[in-house]
Amino acid sequence: MSDRRAPGADGAGGADAPCPCGLGTAYADCCGRFHRGESTAPTAERLMRSRYAAFAVGDAGYLVRTWHPDTRPPALTLDPGVEWTGLTVLRTTGGGLLEQTGTVEFTARYRSGAGRGAQHENSRFARVDGVWMYVGEA
Repeated sequence: MSDRRAPGADGAGGADAPCPCGLGTAYADCCGRFHRGESTAPTAERLMRSRYAAFAVGDAGYLVRTWHPDTRPPALTLDPGVEWTGLTVLRTTGGGLLEQTGTVEFTARYRSGAGRGAQHENSRFARVDGVWMYVGEA
């Protein structure tokens, strides 16, 4: 697991540090509340954004907890040499407040020792007991 910490968790960036998910809200009030378990993502897109933010802040536990039980790995180790630098949501299908499944297509940009790169994925999501979970690539 990475030793990166949430924005503002150690004073770095302050309590109002912007959330890595790109919605323009402070991390503590945006994806931080999902990461802390205070609430769950209301839509598939918000879950995807919160999972991106978890990669950005090094919260492997949240990633595992929000992975569908049928496809979840037993453990997850994040590469501390990867810095996630931006997220663009390209398209969503389903995944709304009253739906049970959905997809979110996105591009996540990163920087590592090997240079800059991007991950493009169309992810599937499903509700399990009313909670959105990441299933895998569509």
